[in-house]
Amino acid sequence: MSRGGSSSRSITVPKGSEPVYSRLTDLTDEFCRQHLNDEYAELARLAIAALCRKRPSPLRSGRPETWACAVLYALGQVNFLSDKSSPPHMTMQDLCAGFGIAASTGGNKAKEVREALGIRSFDHRWMLPSLLEKTGMV
Repeated sequence: MSRGGSSSRSITVPKGSEPVYSRLTDLTDEFCRQHLNDEYAELARLAIAALCRKRPSPLRSGRPETWACAVLYALGQVNFLSDKSSPPHMTMQDLCAGFGIAASTGGNKAKEVREALGIRSFDHRWMLPSLLEKTGMV
């Protein structure tokens, strides 16, 4: 799954992580197609690839649906997904329900994702490009 780019903005994953990457991105791509947008799908691919490159990768254990949800949950927190005035909009509970997991599980795993990737509030590295343009942040 070797596609170029810098290490922080790359979808390159280790050879043994390709099946995990593919399964998770299939889940997030489909969810984003149905409920969010292409920007969320692209950020999710980057986040999943970065998690695959972690040693050890947290994605090696647990249900794929849980991790897919957790990645989108963490990205949603940075991008104000639950804010009704910020399209696309979705509650975190609805996000978790869409993957068939409890909101508490989604929140706990999202915290792991944020910690593993060093995601902070207003983190421009993980914000939607359209939101960055709108807010003028960088």
